[in-house]
Amino acid sequence: MAPQLTGISTDSNWARGVGAGTAGVAELLVFHPVDTIAKRLMSNKAKVSSTGLNAIIFKSAASSPLPTRLLSLFPGLGYAAGYKISQRIYKFGGQPLFNDLLKKNYKDNFTNVFGERNGKLMMQATAGSLTGIGEVVLLPLDVLKIKMQTNPEAFRGRGLFRIVAEEGSALYRGWGWTMARNAPGSFALFGASALTKDYVLKVSDYSKATWTQNFIASISGAVASITIAAPLDVVKTRIQNANFESKVPGIVVVRELIRNEGMGAFFKGLTPKILVVGPKLVFSYTLAQSLIPWFAKFI
Repeated sequence: MAPQLTGISTDSNWARGVGAGTAGVAELLVFHPVDTIAKRLMSNKAKVSSTGLNAIIFKSAASSPLPTRLLSLFPGLGYAAGYKISQRIYKFGGQPLFNDLLKKNYKDNFTNVFGERNGKLMMQATAGSLTGIGEVVLLPLDVLKIKMQTNPEAFRGRGLFRIVAEEGSALYRGWGWTMARNAPGSFALFGASALTKDYVLKVSDYSKATWTQNFIASISGAVASITIAAPLDVVKTRIQNANFESKVPGIVVVRELIRNEGMGAFFKGLTPKILVVGPKLVFSYTLAQSLIPWFAKFI
């Protein structure tokens, strides 16, 4: 049994990592094409009616046969695997650890401010927010994945190690906007999920939730997270999908977006993202929450 914080959680850290990693692998295999479509829609600066949805989604393969078009939705699969599996292990395995630390050191503070029941919910949400902020360390893999999905010309035939050596800190471009997006997004994901379990489903011990209860709670968390993070996600994606040599500040992206596309552009791709990316998050979050207690029985 892996070491854990005594009296804090029944799930070992190894069980959290394995459960979250398994969820990440399953999500990647099922939803990578969906993620590619969402990223390409968010990166499109023209009106869909004038550009053509087919050309936006399939890019250079738009006029190719169907099998070729479908394969074009799997660019950057290697980067996506490294990013997605690492992200899910960190996010779904790390949030409980942050929550344990908050319980151990700040439980009385949360209880005094929010009350016992709401304090527990706020610790879940705050732990999620802290996890989201720390997720910025994985940004280079996310940048490479997004560029391969939306702007493969930026690679110009270069391999991973050459790109890392030549671009260096450029791979962390947009880190501030990424943290600004992740903090409220992860707060909403874990907070809304905990709120649904506690107030709607009447589950007091979240680790004892059934698969169905986890699924319902995950839907609430995913919709809240995607909606709240949408404006900053659009800005982050615009920054990251540009060529490596591009150094346009985020505030310039925001200004041009408002001037050329209007405020509604901050929510570009929100509907398809909720409809197709939302299930991806629901899938992996539900699976992770169900697998972690299961693996804890054996690890």
